[in-house]
Amino acid sequence: MFKILFTLLIFISYNFNFSLYSQEINNKIKIGLLVPFTGEYADVGKSILYSLQLALKEIDEKKVVIYPKDSGLDNKDKLLKSIEELIKEDIKVVIGPLTQKHINEVYKFKNISFVSLSNINPGIKNNVVSIGVGLESQLLAIKKFLEKKNKNKTVILYPDNSYSDFIEGKLKKIKIKPYKTLKYNPDPRIITGEIEKLTNYSQRKRNLENRKKILEKKDDLASQRELKILEQKYTLGKVNFDSVIVLDFGSNLKSVLASLVFADVNQEDVIFTTINQWFDKSIFFENSIKTIYYPSVDLKNFEKFNQEYFNMYDQYPSEIGILAYDALGLIYYVWNKKNGIENIKDFLFKDKIKSKIGSFKFIEDEIIQDLNIYKIEGKKFKKL
Repeated sequence: MFKILFTLLIFISYNFNFSLYSQEINNKIKIGLLVPFTGEYADVGKSILYSLQLALKEIDEKKVVIYPKDSGLDNKDKLLKSIEELIKEDIKVVIGPLTQKHINEVYKFKNISFVSLSNINPGIKNNVVSIGVGLESQLLAIKKFLEKKNKNKTVILYPDNSYSDFIEGKLKKIKIKPYKTLKYNPDPRIITGEIEKLTNYSQRKRNLENRKKILEKKDDLASQRELKILEQKYTLGKVNFDSVIVLDFGSNLKSVLASLVFADVNQEDVIFTTINQWFDKSIFFENSIKTIYYPSVDLKNFEKFNQEYFNMYDQYPSEIGILAYDALGLIYYVWNKKNGIENIKDFLFKDKIKSKIGSFKFIEDEIIQDLNIYKIEGKKFKKL
């Protein structure tokens, strides 16, 4: 009898404690994380996970549970298996995936809301909200900046690659009317020749040589002074545009900028602008570039986040780490505002939303970020 009673008490106690545990779990915000933890981009996945851990310090971390799963890289089976595991945990909202290819795969899981860090078409589509810093927001910021500077002869340069159609679609959508466009070959050996044609380099070089020959035949003081000045030049005559937008990044961007300088485009007369710069200090060492402007996220918050991350993990985060931080903040905000998340439409707000990278708003299901313009000058980033 005692054994039966003892067993019954254990059973009741177990079920009572399990019920409390289940109730506690159900009251928590359960968030899946779908990023690569294996393969070439495993470090990015780890950085995103660490960024979320950092974000938990600023909110009520006891209310949030993160369920990390490996999305792999170009591995459809691994991606789908991880999503099925999240479904078994009754996860309704997931941070990730990162790539457009994976985003296309998750559209079929309509009962889950995905918050992607992708910068391809930021906004809401099907069951995915992408919060990356998109091309459209950057172009709008540059357009506004150039209008403020009274620049109306803008040349837009972009690479001839798989993203060309995407770029052309965005340019058409925001109604930028360039003075000229150049879709250049990404091969650095070819870029220089294409930019020489754009800048009429050969003719300007001939203008210089012809003028020098004329002056060499004169012996008056004014002619000799002018000749001495021209000896320091590479071309004679200005280009017929006043601003440049280079829609590229990394080594290709540096090749284009170097070619513009080689073609003797005067940086005091022509404003150089570009995109997709996350305060990359390597551009400081491009000695040919004096000044370049670009739109980006809030510098102070970016530096603060990077320092906090370094203090905690003794390493710096990936560039999109701060987006993961914002993704968690957005989910937490929506969850509290809506008392839960039923579907992706819960993320739509009429008002501006503040985040680490800055503020953004939804316009017809698309996210438009308010980006600052920064100036690279003297090996420093300066906010305008």
